[in-house]
Amino acid sequence: MNAPTDNIPLKLTSFSHGGGCGCKIAPGVLAEILKKSSGFPVPPQLLVGIETADDAAVYKLNDEQALIATTDFFMPIVDDPYDFGRIAATNAISDVYAMGGTPIMALALVGMPIDKLPLDTIGKIIQGGESICAEAGIPIAGGHTIDSVEPIYGLVVMGLIHPSKIKRNADARAGDKLILGKPLGVGVLSAALKKGKLDDAGYAAMIENTTKLNKPGKALSELAGVHALTDVTGFGLLGHLLELARGAGLEARLDMGSIPLLPGVQELAEQGCVTGASGRNWAGYGHDVSLAAQITPVQQMLLTDPQTSGGLLVACAPDTVDEVLALFAREGFASAAVIGEMAPGKAGVSVA
Repeated sequence: MNAPTDNIPLKLTSFSHGGGCGCKIAPGVLAEILKKSSGFPVPPQLLVGIETADDAAVYKLNDEQALIATTDFFMPIVDDPYDFGRIAATNAISDVYAMGGTPIMALALVGMPIDKLPLDTIGKIIQGGESICAEAGIPIAGGHTIDSVEPIYGLVVMGLIHPSKIKRNADARAGDKLILGKPLGVGVLSAALKKGKLDDAGYAAMIENTTKLNKPGKALSELAGVHALTDVTGFGLLGHLLELARGAGLEARLDMGSIPLLPGVQELAEQGCVTGASGRNWAGYGHDVSLAAQITPVQQMLLTDPQTSGGLLVACAPDTVDEVLALFAREGFASAAVIGEMAPGKAGVSVA
């Protein structure tokens, strides 16, 4: 395949077999892979590792500082190279915010089909990532590039946090309220984009949602009433909520009617604009989810819809809810909403 000519529009998504966080290995397959991984000595300074499938690793440097380290990368979810770079960078940085930390530096991970993509296109992807890092106040201090069959872009991100203020995904308590920071539906919109069914307003909503940095995470780490924190990405709302439930040994109870959705998502999902990852997600963890009789197949799919650069998911004490919602509102997250609660019971999720 030769490089595209000027009169043939380039579709970045045509190079990728799956876009955004929908590229993740299915949760059931990933669990099987990790189950076969050998153990290794864990130093006492490693405060957060792989044991609870948390958002990032955390390593204690001293009594006042701990280092947060994470990485995330994927194939294009949109055709505009600049937007692709922005989305990928926002998604990668989110893991630091989801631990309650402050990002300090990033390294770029770039894999591109050099013989198929114009260098200008590759440059715009990198520029998009740089623009988001600038918004987060961090430099891209280096990175690594390879010649790849599919376009891949992402970041290694490092951050800092006080050891006593780390917000893990495993520390929710019975009675905690669940708050979601961003509306769901990115996977549906990306599927609609690939099918040519996404209008300009829908595309604008998707870009706004996926390029909004989860900055409230840092302020949430200061609140004693916030007990657990994560972000919703490729495994969908149910998958990441299950991680909270399993870590705490509690049941997460969701109210379907309270979950915010991006504009037009319900209608597009009913038209069949769904991702393959949504079904793989359900196959991987559906056995730990109890759905009320009134939950429709479309609603089930929305709950497993892979979210690229999705919102923060907070478990907090009831008397902290108003403060958390006000914090989200101040940072421009107008759709943040209470979507359920944690309760005693078998570790899993129930939806009514």
